[in-house]
Amino acid sequence: MKDATADPSESLAAALGRVPSGLFVLTAGTGAAETGRLVSWAQQCSFDPPQVSVAVNRSGGALDLLPDGAPFVLNVIPEGGKALIAHFGKGFAPGEPAFDGLEVIREREIPPVLLASHAYLVCRVANRFDAGDHVLVIGRVTAGAVLHDGKPTTHVRKSGLRY
Repeated sequence: MKDATADPSESLAAALGRVPSGLFVLTAGTGAAETGRLVSWAQQCSFDPPQVSVAVNRSGGALDLLPDGAPFVLNVIPEGGKALIAHFGKGFAPGEPAFDGLEVIREREIPPVLLASHAYLVCRVANRFDAGDHVLVIGRVTAGAVLHDGKPTTHVRKSGLRY
């Protein structure tokens, strides 16, 4: 077995960081209590019913808007979507406007859909599980669409132990 570095913890971090993921903006809440958060650990986890799993960092306030049954939208960032990454990568304080300057669709009782996203999935929280510094949210998919041709953004980290 090849050891990439002399420090096993660096080798582990490098190997873990090579697990590819997509980049997404999770939108939650409606009206004055809406927000958006950059997430990268999202994956389809069931065909029937269609469901996705999303690991949400405990910091940032999005979890407060994701109790059982709450709606959320998983917006798929398109390849080359650096503006969305920069906008949502900084995070937002509770009550801070997250969608200023962005084109969104707002439908009653559904969090904002980003028109610049490649695709989106409307979900309802079906379950939540403790996952260390994150909470794994399972969302039952209720609607969705592809908004633009192209490909989604994929992401590989240098280290699997930090963002």
